[in-house]
Amino acid sequence: MSSWDEWSDWFHALLGDGSTDSSTGQPEPQPLKPRVLQVVYNPTIHSEGGRKLSEVLGWNDAGELAREFIADLRECSDGFLEYQVVEKIDVDAWPAKVDGFRYDEAGFLQCWRERRGFHDPDAVDYGAIVDEFGLLTRVDSREIDEVWLFASPYAGFYESIMVGPRAFWCNAPPMPRTAGISRRFVIMGFNYERGAGPMLESFGHRVESHLKQTWSRKRREDNLWEQFILYDGIAPGRANCGWMHYAPNSLYDYDWGNPSVVPSNCDDWLYFPDFQGIVRQVDSREWGGGDMRAHHKWWFKHLPKARGRTQGISNNWWWYGVDPNAVP
Repeated sequence: MSSWDEWSDWFHALLGDGSTDSSTGQPEPQPLKPRVLQVVYNPTIHSEGGRKLSEVLGWNDAGELAREFIADLRECSDGFLEYQVVEKIDVDAWPAKVDGFRYDEAGFLQCWRERRGFHDPDAVDYGAIVDEFGLLTRVDSREIDEVWLFASPYAGFYESIMVGPRAFWCNAPPMPRTAGISRRFVIMGFNYERGAGPMLESFGHRVESHLKQTWSRKRREDNLWEQFILYDGIAPGRANCGWMHYAPNSLYDYDWGNPSVVPSNCDDWLYFPDFQGIVRQVDSREWGGGDMRAHHKWWFKHLPKARGRTQGISNNWWWYGVDPNAVP
């Protein structure tokens, strides 16, 4: 820890009921209840009777998507993670791009219906979002812990991006900020055209980034994260749990429905850190036969959430995956 503020964030995230790991005397991670600011860009379409864009195009309700997402993560973490949406802001506009461009209703609907002509560059102006909603102040004061952005396709969001002091790669280039903020936070980017499955995938890539950073100082067999994500295609006969794009038997990205049978010790991770040496034959029936949401829930349920520490790292990997300030 490089400062008192960072140490304090770490300690208070852990302390909870005061329980400790008896082997180290260090506090155990307590259930997380991150406070979320939810911002929904859903412009009014005046040419369609004043209905919202999501309604005109038959897309999902952002609030319902958030509820499904929260419930899935609560289930998969055995109640360790309980997101709380503490404020919702509806924005009657498209978000601004890095060059200042904003779609209007005629322009966007034409592009969408013709499936061409979308603005380039596509990237959203994150700096403008941070400033418009006062995110640095709100995070630093602990009013909120992270931000969820919802919008249409071609909004230009990353799936996730980290902001703050010593921010690191979070499935996107980091946004280092030090003035006016003493802790890191994540901005998630969701698309309400799609369902809860892609939201879990976005969150999964965030978790992958955080855990890669957490275990980055460990090498070879000591790097248990690198062991966890092994799949048969890169480690024949030694598949573990794979990662978001690759199930244990996948041959290519998103190959969650592959019917081939491979040996895997995925069930052994349910006993982490007390491995039992369990290896058995698995196929796609284990994780939903190709269903994105089912696969991702299966993967999250195998993510360690035990007490104690291994090699100085908490055995509850959810803590690191959720809280960027817990990551060394």
